[in-house]
Amino acid sequence: MSSRSDVVVIGSGINGLVTTAELALAGRSVTLIEANPVLGGFIGSGERTAAGFIHDTFSSWHPLFVSGGAYAVLGEALHARGLAYDNTDGAVTAGAGTDGQVAVAYRDVDATLAGFSASEDKDAYLGMLGNLESRAATIFGALGAELDPASMAKLALTTLKGQRIAGTEALIRDGLASGRSYLDGRFAGWETDRLWSPWLLHAGLGPDSATGGVMLPLMAGTMHEFGLPVVRGGAGKFIDAFSQLFADHGVQVVLGQSVTEIVVRDGVATGVRTAEEEYLADHAVVAGVTPQALYTQLLPRDAVSSNTFEQARTYRYGRAAMQIHLALDAPVAWTDERLREVPLIHVTDGSSTMGVSCAQAQAQMLPARPTIVVGQQSLLDPSRAPAGKSTLWIQLQELPFDPTSDAAAEIATAGAWTPEVTAGYVDRVLGQIEALAPGFTSTILASDVLSPADLAAHNANAVNGDPYCGSAELDQNLRWRPITSQGRHRTAVGHLWHIGASTHPGPGLGAGSGHLVAQHLLAPASRNPIRRFFS
Repeated sequence: MSSRSDVVVIGSGINGLVTTAELALAGRSVTLIEANPVLGGFIGSGERTAAGFIHDTFSSWHPLFVSGGAYAVLGEALHARGLAYDNTDGAVTAGAGTDGQVAVAYRDVDATLAGFSASEDKDAYLGMLGNLESRAATIFGALGAELDPASMAKLALTTLKGQRIAGTEALIRDGLASGRSYLDGRFAGWETDRLWSPWLLHAGLGPDSATGGVMLPLMAGTMHEFGLPVVRGGAGKFIDAFSQLFADHGVQVVLGQSVTEIVVRDGVATGVRTAEEEYLADHAVVAGVTPQALYTQLLPRDAVSSNTFEQARTYRYGRAAMQIHLALDAPVAWTDERLREVPLIHVTDGSSTMGVSCAQAQAQMLPARPTIVVGQQSLLDPSRAPAGKSTLWIQLQELPFDPTSDAAAEIATAGAWTPEVTAGYVDRVLGQIEALAPGFTSTILASDVLSPADLAAHNANAVNGDPYCGSAELDQNLRWRPITSQGRHRTAVGHLWHIGASTHPGPGLGAGSGHLVAQHLLAPASRNPIRRFFS
């Protein structure tokens, strides 16, 4: 059997959802194929612990989405179909250390500055945000466009015009700097390191990764302006809104089928096959898969050059992650009472301990003092828990996929996330939170844990439990993400496009690649020749 549509999209992560929705709103016929029985990739929610407690299973926070181009196109349509956000006008995030020192960032910049111990850091922080504003055309231009030679040349001219030579050189220097070195060179106090360095982990970076000197102020500025919105009622409501949009616009949604082959005829992608059916594409195939899956599995070998095949085969994945969901009998009684009003807390001493934990994970060791991401979504959305109770969303982003030893020499490892290893590590994490909130563990009513192996099993793109679909070190970032793209989402195979976290601009819920490809496919012929495929 076979069916036909204008575009076939493989994978329903955030980028696949956005590409499908934008094309459907523009009147294109689209088939969206998802291997799992539900849409969403790493977006979903449910009562994972106990009745009445709603947890965002994987991702949760949407500042990148609401500040991005996809939301500008789709926001009104999604809200009309039930999407609603809860946000904060006060405290946004905090860094809480084992030394008892806590730094809190607020939507209001002045309120944030009031907590700085070094007076000179206040001017430095305002300078950091001011630089971000003056560089916005370049930074957002780079993140929101293809990085092929022509686009890069245009971006370079824009940058030189706005920044002049000295400003351009300073921007390049910051772009090559790590987050740690960027902060060390500008701030005397400890607060900015504890507040913003942990956010680099959410981009698949570490404290010593290049591009941190641009990404760190970008994250700070985004949260000051947009806060930390969460989907009211759980992230599953986000998927529900997309599903209703698809139903309203005739999208063919295929669930529970894995694409086994992209059909190529005369150098052009003409559709895909699953074990059950063939889905023909008159104009484009959009693949939200890893480079390895695309170039070494789905495409015919004779459609892929030897160089591209080898680059895809050697594409590197990053650290693994873990999710811990807790139903609590009461909100966490943090010793520092300011934390009781903060939606997202990093339990960390800053880049020093982050660097150690990242190195331990990369050496296949269980980190002794991991950076612990603690989400208190029920502060923003009380519907997540029964009255007087609370949910807790814990994420760990510095883990090995095959732990061969324990840096603290407390947990016997066997090269895998066995139930015993997982339980032992969860106890370590909860104990470190307990130190900042005595009595916390006694309030746990129920728990649910997703190990790195569980993440990999749920999402084929999370190879080795890496939720960010590939290392984001400089040689696999920006123009070189993935190396096989050469700065483009359009592949060397005609009518075939590549989206997802493994493509530029990388991981996160901004849906940058999905939006970019949809706009390419919808662009007028005078701006982009792909438009002729829809004529």
